[in-house]
Amino acid sequence: MSSRLSGRRQRVITASSSFHSKYRARRTTIEGIAFASKGEALRYLDLKRLEQAGHIKNLRLQVAYPLAVNGFKLCTYVADFVYEEAGTTIVEDFKGIKTAIFKLKAKMMKALLGIELRITTGRKKR
Repeated sequence: MSSRLSGRRQRVITASSSFHSKYRARRTTIEGIAFASKGEALRYLDLKRLEQAGHIKNLRLQVAYPLAVNGFKLCTYVADFVYEEAGTTIVEDFKGIKTAIFKLKAKMMKALLGIELRITTGRKKR
């Protein structure tokens, strides 16, 4: 991901400099919506552009999925983005670091709900 932003992106992004997370993510606000990281905020802009172009529809943010076994709630997974693409519901998470807890919840989503997560990152593949 380039550190230079287009004029539109530069205007709508406000990064908080007082908050530093364990993984160096900076909370970022776009269009009045707070995101956990700048990368997640930029992915939101990409998805909004795809929605406006008609490639995806019904974009939703921070959708909660309770994960339960035999009626006992173990935890809740909160997806960064959920949308429809070519008639299929996509559950997407933006990750800079795949933590052990995230890996476990991703496996639980697949095992308990049959949902395979789409994971996006800000890193370019080499």
